[in-house]
Amino acid sequence: MTVLKIAKLGAPVLRQVAEPVPLEEIGKRAFQEFIDDMLEAMVKAEGIGLAAPQVFRSEQVVVMECQGEHGFPRTILINPEILGHSPVTAEGWEGCLSVDGLRGKVRRPVGVRVKYLDRDGKTVELDASGLYAICIQHEIDHLQGKLFLDRMTDFTTLTQLEEFEKYWRTEHAKVI
Repeated sequence: MTVLKIAKLGAPVLRQVAEPVPLEEIGKRAFQEFIDDMLEAMVKAEGIGLAAPQVFRSEQVVVMECQGEHGFPRTILINPEILGHSPVTAEGWEGCLSVDGLRGKVRRPVGVRVKYLDRDGKTVELDASGLYAICIQHEIDHLQGKLFLDRMTDFTTLTQLEEFEKYWRTEHAKVI
């Protein structure tokens, strides 16, 4: 396993549109090992989602998993495309492994339909809601060179992590 370093705010790769992964690459050992390395990096960093640009690789790959009552299963998204959004939106706290120590409120659709290739190269269409949908949108934003900060409309909610834990954590149980 290769230990992957997390790209931090300011790294140019975070602002690039990621390249699609060629279908013939997906089954190769090196690519499969990269997916495993991404999963390991996400878990080690205590995240619930990680996009390839966040580990300095401008490719359309996302890994996600959130255990617990309101969580979602391990999901690998390759070349994902959002096909539709719920008309209903909600505002929720988001953070990012590439934006250390900050949280902010972002308004997003509460549901999405996404089409992607799984780690075996099979096409999947998935309807997701709640935290799962928010995480999918957050990670796909990374593939478009966007950060949660770009989606914020009210910067008065931008909060240092220590203050978030002290004053705001009880408002929502889960944070992206």
